[in-house]
Amino acid sequence: MTTTTADPRYPALGFGLGLRVDHYEDLLGLADASHPPRVDWLEVLSENYMIPGGRPLDYLARFRERYPLVMHGVSMSIGSTDPLDHDYLKQLTQLAASSQPAWISDHLCWTGVDGTNLHDLMPLPYTEEALAHVCARVGEVQDTLGRRILLENVSSYVAFHESQMSEWEFLAELAKRADCLLLLDINNVFVSASNHGFDPHAFLAGIPVERVQQFHLAGHSYEGGLIIDTHDATIVDPVWRLYADALRRFGAVSTMIERDDHVPPLDTLLTELDYARTLAAPILKVAA
Repeated sequence: MTTTTADPRYPALGFGLGLRVDHYEDLLGLADASHPPRVDWLEVLSENYMIPGGRPLDYLARFRERYPLVMHGVSMSIGSTDPLDHDYLKQLTQLAASSQPAWISDHLCWTGVDGTNLHDLMPLPYTEEALAHVCARVGEVQDTLGRRILLENVSSYVAFHESQMSEWEFLAELAKRADCLLLLDINNVFVSASNHGFDPHAFLAGIPVERVQQFHLAGHSYEGGLIIDTHDATIVDPVWRLYADALRRFGAVSTMIERDDHVPPLDTLLTELDYARTLAAPILKVAA
Protein backbone atom coordinates (compact mmCIF):
# COMPACT_ATOMS: atom_id res chain seq x y z
CA MET A 1 0.00 0.00 0.00
CA THR A 2 1.32 3.45 -0.93
CA THR A 3 2.26 5.59 2.04
CA THR A 4 0.88 9.04 2.73
CA THR A 5 1.64 11.89 0.34
CA ALA A 6 1.17 15.59 1.07
CA ASP A 7 -2.40 15.33 -0.22
CA PRO A 8 -3.58 11.72 -0.59
CA ARG A 9 -6.97 12.56 -2.05
CA TYR A 10 -8.29 11.45 -5.42
CA PRO A 11 -9.33 14.18 -7.91
CA ALA A 12 -12.68 15.81 -7.12
CA LEU A 13 -15.66 14.86 -9.30
CA GLY A 14 -18.10 17.72 -8.69
CA PHE A 15 -21.77 17.20 -7.78
CA GLY A 16 -23.43 13.78 -7.91
CA LEU A 17 -26.37 11.64 -6.88
CA GLY A 18 -26.83 8.23 -5.35
CA LEU A 19 -27.93 5.85 -8.12
CA ARG A 20 -31.40 4.43 -7.40
CA VAL A 21 -33.51 2.09 -9.52
CA ASP A 22 -36.32 4.68 -9.72
CA HIS A 23 -34.06 6.96 -11.75
CA TYR A 24 -32.24 4.50 -14.04
CA GLU A 25 -33.89 5.51 -17.29
CA ASP A 26 -34.08 9.23 -16.47
CA LEU A 27 -30.37 9.36 -15.62
CA LEU A 28 -29.42 7.53 -18.80
CA GLY A 29 -31.45 9.99 -20.82
CA LEU A 30 -30.08 12.95 -18.88
CA ALA A 31 -26.51 11.90 -19.57
CA ASP A 32 -27.19 11.91 -23.30
CA ALA A 33 -29.15 15.17 -23.34
CA SER A 34 -27.68 17.50 -20.70
CA HIS A 35 -24.76 19.75 -21.67
CA PRO A 36 -23.23 20.76 -19.37
CA PRO A 37 -24.32 17.80 -17.20
CA ARG A 38 -26.59 18.46 -14.24
CA VAL A 39 -25.18 15.30 -12.58
CA ASP A 40 -21.39 15.02 -12.66
CA TRP A 41 -21.08 11.52 -11.16
CA LEU A 42 -22.98 8.69 -9.48
CA GLU A 43 -22.50 6.76 -6.26
CA VAL A 44 -23.57 3.11 -6.52
CA LEU A 45 -24.40 0.85 -3.58
CA SER A 46 -21.78 -1.89 -3.86
CA GLU A 47 -23.92 -4.73 -2.52
CA ASN A 48 -26.61 -4.14 -5.17
CA TYR A 49 -24.15 -5.14 -7.89
CA MET A 50 -22.09 -7.87 -6.19
CA ILE A 51 -23.93 -10.53 -8.18
CA PRO A 52 -22.82 -12.93 -10.93
CA GLY A 53 -24.86 -11.30 -13.71
CA GLY A 54 -28.25 -10.02 -14.75
CA ARG A 55 -30.00 -6.75 -15.41
CA PRO A 56 -28.41 -4.68 -12.59
CA LEU A 57 -24.92 -5.31 -14.01
CA ASP A 58 -26.13 -4.51 -17.53
CA TYR A 59 -27.40 -1.16 -16.27
CA LEU A 60 -24.19 -0.57 -14.32
CA ALA A 61 -22.15 -1.03 -17.51
CA ARG A 62 -24.35 1.53 -19.27
CA PHE A 63 -23.90 4.02 -16.45
CA ARG A 64 -20.15 3.39 -16.45
CA GLU A 65 -20.06 4.55 -20.09
CA ARG A 66 -21.82 7.82 -19.25
CA TYR A 67 -20.81 8.84 -15.71
CA PRO A 68 -17.83 8.58 -13.38
CA LEU A 69 -18.81 6.11 -10.65
CA VAL A 70 -17.86 5.58 -7.02
CA MET A 71 -18.75 2.52 -4.94
CA HIS A 72 -20.31 2.84 -1.49
CA GLY A 73 -20.90 -0.18 0.77
CA VAL A 74 -22.81 -0.99 3.94
CA SER A 75 -21.49 -4.46 4.82
CA MET A 76 -17.73 -4.26 5.33
CA SER A 77 -18.26 -4.07 9.11
CA ILE A 78 -14.81 -2.60 9.58
CA GLY A 79 -15.34 -2.14 13.32
CA SER A 80 -16.57 -5.66 14.09
CA THR A 81 -14.62 -8.13 16.20
CA ASP A 82 -15.60 -10.87 13.72
CA PRO A 83 -12.89 -11.70 11.17
CA LEU A 84 -13.04 -9.71 7.96
CA ASP A 85 -15.28 -11.36 5.37
CA HIS A 86 -12.79 -12.29 2.64
CA ASP A 87 -15.53 -13.60 0.34
CA TYR A 88 -17.12 -10.16 0.54
CA LEU A 89 -13.78 -8.45 -0.16
CA LYS A 90 -13.18 -10.75 -3.13
CA GLN A 91 -16.55 -9.82 -4.63
CA LEU A 92 -15.89 -6.15 -3.91
CA THR A 93 -12.53 -6.38 -5.67
CA GLN A 94 -14.13 -8.05 -8.69
CA LEU A 95 -16.85 -5.39 -8.89
CA ALA A 96 -14.22 -2.65 -8.70
CA ALA A 97 -12.26 -4.29 -11.52
CA SER A 98 -15.30 -4.25 -13.82
CA SER A 99 -16.83 -0.89 -12.87
CA GLN A 100 -13.57 1.05 -12.36
CA PRO A 101 -14.83 3.37 -9.59
CA ALA A 102 -12.97 6.56 -8.77
CA TRP A 103 -12.94 5.33 -5.15
CA ILE A 104 -14.57 2.88 -2.73
CA SER A 105 -16.19 3.77 0.59
CA ASP A 106 -17.96 2.18 3.53
CA HIS A 107 -18.89 3.18 7.09
CA LEU A 108 -16.95 3.45 10.33
CA CYS A 109 -19.16 1.02 12.22
CA TRP A 110 -19.91 -2.62 12.89
CA THR A 111 -22.89 -4.33 11.30
CA GLY A 112 -22.98 -7.72 12.99
CA VAL A 113 -21.53 -10.17 15.48
CA ASP A 114 -20.90 -13.94 15.45
CA GLY A 115 -21.65 -14.01 11.74
CA THR A 116 -25.08 -12.42 12.08
CA ASN A 117 -25.75 -9.29 10.03
CA LEU A 118 -27.88 -6.85 12.01
CA HIS A 119 -28.51 -4.70 8.92
CA ASP A 120 -27.72 -1.53 10.82
CA LEU A 121 -24.69 0.74 11.21
CA MET A 122 -23.61 0.45 14.85
CA PRO A 123 -21.26 3.04 16.38
CA LEU A 124 -17.95 2.19 18.06
CA PRO A 125 -16.52 3.07 21.44
CA TYR A 126 -13.88 5.70 20.76
CA THR A 127 -11.00 4.06 22.61
CA GLU A 128 -7.35 3.38 21.83
CA GLU A 129 -8.12 -0.34 21.72
CA ALA A 130 -10.88 0.16 19.13
CA LEU A 131 -8.67 2.53 17.15
CA ALA A 132 -5.81 0.04 16.91
CA HIS A 133 -8.26 -2.70 15.93
CA VAL A 134 -9.88 -0.68 13.15
CA CYS A 135 -6.54 0.62 11.83
CA ALA A 136 -5.27 -2.93 11.41
CA ARG A 137 -8.43 -3.96 9.57
CA VAL A 138 -8.35 -0.91 7.29
CA GLY A 139 -4.76 -1.79 6.39
CA GLU A 140 -5.81 -5.32 5.48
CA VAL A 141 -8.73 -4.09 3.36
CA GLN A 142 -6.59 -1.52 1.55
CA ASP A 143 -3.92 -4.11 0.83
CA THR A 144 -6.59 -6.42 -0.59
CA LEU A 145 -8.17 -3.74 -2.77
CA GLY A 146 -4.87 -2.12 -3.72
CA ARG A 147 -6.16 1.37 -2.99
CA ARG A 148 -7.12 3.74 -0.20
CA ILE A 149 -10.71 3.48 0.99
CA LEU A 150 -13.01 6.11 2.43
CA LEU A 151 -14.77 5.65 5.75
CA GLU A 152 -17.94 7.55 6.60
CA ASN A 153 -19.01 8.94 9.97
CA VAL A 154 -22.33 7.36 10.93
CA SER A 155 -25.24 8.98 12.72
CA SER A 156 -25.62 7.72 16.28
CA TYR A 157 -28.18 7.63 19.03
CA VAL A 158 -26.18 6.10 21.90
CA ALA A 159 -22.70 6.72 23.27
CA PHE A 160 -20.23 4.52 25.16
CA HIS A 161 -19.05 5.35 28.68
CA GLU A 162 -15.70 3.75 27.72
CA SER A 163 -14.96 6.34 25.01
CA GLN A 164 -11.66 8.14 25.60
CA MET A 165 -11.91 10.67 22.76
CA SER A 166 -14.47 12.42 20.60
CA GLU A 167 -15.74 10.96 17.35
CA TRP A 168 -13.82 13.52 15.32
CA GLU A 169 -10.59 12.82 17.22
CA PHE A 170 -11.07 9.11 16.51
CA LEU A 171 -11.69 9.76 12.80
CA ALA A 172 -8.68 12.05 12.51
CA GLU A 173 -6.36 9.51 14.15
CA LEU A 174 -7.79 6.67 12.08
CA ALA A 175 -7.18 8.52 8.81
CA LYS A 176 -3.64 9.34 9.85
CA ARG A 177 -2.61 5.96 11.26
CA ALA A 178 -4.36 3.79 8.66
CA ASP A 179 -3.59 6.15 5.76
CA CYS A 180 -7.19 6.11 4.59
CA LEU A 181 -9.58 8.85 3.49
CA LEU A 182 -12.86 10.11 4.91
CA LEU A 183 -16.38 10.47 3.59
CA LEU A 184 -17.83 13.28 5.66
CA ASP A 185 -21.59 12.96 5.91
CA ILE A 186 -22.77 16.47 6.77
CA ASN A 187 -26.26 15.32 7.73
CA ASN A 188 -24.80 12.68 10.06
CA VAL A 189 -22.65 15.33 11.76
CA PHE A 190 -25.77 17.43 12.31
CA VAL A 191 -27.86 14.45 13.50
CA SER A 192 -25.26 13.19 15.97
CA ALA A 193 -24.47 16.69 17.24
CA SER A 194 -28.18 17.29 17.90
CA ASN A 195 -28.66 13.92 19.60
CA HIS A 196 -25.52 14.07 21.76
CA GLY A 197 -25.27 17.82 22.37
CA PHE A 198 -21.86 18.56 20.86
CA ASP A 199 -20.91 21.44 18.55
CA PRO A 200 -20.96 20.32 14.88
CA HIS A 201 -18.39 23.02 14.07
CA ALA A 202 -15.97 21.45 16.55
CA PHE A 203 -16.43 18.23 14.60
CA LEU A 204 -15.53 19.95 11.31
CA ALA A 205 -12.59 21.74 12.88
CA GLY A 206 -11.16 18.48 14.21
CA ILE A 207 -11.08 16.69 10.85
CA PRO A 208 -7.87 17.00 8.77
CA VAL A 209 -8.56 18.85 5.52
CA GLU A 210 -6.33 16.63 3.39
CA ARG A 211 -8.24 13.48 4.33
CA VAL A 212 -11.78 14.48 3.29
CA GLN A 213 -12.57 13.07 -0.16
CA GLN A 214 -16.37 13.24 -0.31
CA PHE A 215 -19.44 14.84 1.26
CA HIS A 216 -22.87 13.27 1.72
CA LEU A 217 -26.00 15.41 2.02
CA ALA A 218 -29.37 13.97 3.05
CA GLY A 219 -32.60 14.56 4.92
CA HIS A 220 -33.71 13.20 8.29
CA SER A 221 -36.75 12.70 10.53
CA TYR A 222 -37.71 13.43 14.14
CA GLU A 223 -38.84 10.56 16.35
CA GLY A 224 -39.29 10.48 20.11
CA GLY A 225 -36.96 13.39 20.83
CA LEU A 226 -34.20 12.10 18.54
CA ILE A 227 -33.23 13.02 15.02
CA ILE A 228 -33.07 9.87 12.88
CA ASP A 229 -30.96 9.62 9.76
CA THR A 230 -33.71 8.32 7.47
CA HIS A 231 -32.64 9.68 4.06
CA ASP A 232 -36.31 10.12 3.22
CA ALA A 233 -36.78 13.89 3.14
CA THR A 234 -35.39 17.09 1.70
CA ILE A 235 -32.22 18.62 3.16
CA VAL A 236 -33.01 21.14 5.90
CA ASP A 237 -31.56 24.65 6.21
CA PRO A 238 -29.26 23.90 9.19
CA VAL A 239 -27.63 21.09 7.20
CA TRP A 240 -27.19 23.40 4.20
CA ARG A 241 -25.52 25.95 6.49
CA LEU A 242 -23.23 23.30 7.93
CA TYR A 243 -22.38 22.21 4.38
CA ALA A 244 -21.41 25.80 3.55
CA ASP A 245 -19.12 25.85 6.58
CA ALA A 246 -17.61 22.52 5.49
CA LEU A 247 -16.89 23.97 2.03
CA ARG A 248 -15.06 26.89 3.64
CA ARG A 249 -12.87 24.49 5.59
CA PHE A 250 -12.34 21.62 3.14
CA GLY A 251 -12.67 23.29 -0.25
CA ALA A 252 -13.88 21.67 -3.48
CA VAL A 253 -14.87 18.24 -2.17
CA SER A 254 -17.03 15.91 -4.27
CA THR A 255 -20.62 16.31 -3.04
CA MET A 256 -23.59 13.99 -3.51
CA ILE A 257 -27.19 13.76 -2.35
CA GLU A 258 -28.64 10.56 -0.88
CA ARG A 259 -32.31 9.58 -0.94
CA ASP A 260 -33.19 6.03 0.10
CA ASP A 261 -36.88 6.20 0.98
CA HIS A 262 -39.83 8.24 -0.33
CA VAL A 263 -37.67 8.61 -3.43
CA PRO A 264 -39.01 11.60 -5.40
CA PRO A 265 -38.90 12.22 -9.15
CA LEU A 266 -35.40 12.92 -10.42
CA ASP A 267 -36.19 16.59 -11.03
CA THR A 268 -36.70 17.10 -7.29
CA LEU A 269 -33.20 15.81 -6.53
CA LEU A 270 -31.75 17.78 -9.43
CA THR A 271 -33.17 20.95 -7.88
CA GLU A 272 -31.41 20.14 -4.60
CA LEU A 273 -28.20 19.32 -6.45
CA ASP A 274 -28.39 22.60 -8.35
CA TYR A 275 -28.80 24.37 -5.02
CA ALA A 276 -25.67 22.66 -3.67
CA ARG A 277 -23.75 23.76 -6.76
CA THR A 278 -25.06 27.32 -6.47
CA LEU A 279 -24.27 27.45 -2.75
CA ALA A 280 -20.74 26.19 -3.32
CA ALA A 281 -19.79 28.46 -6.22
CA PRO A 282 -19.16 31.76 -4.37
CA ILE A 283 -17.56 30.02 -1.39
CA LEU A 284 -15.09 28.12 -3.55
CA LYS A 285 -14.42 31.23 -5.68
CA VAL A 286 -13.45 33.21 -2.57
CA ALA A 287 -11.33 30.29 -1.31
CA ALA A 288 -9.48 30.14 -4.64
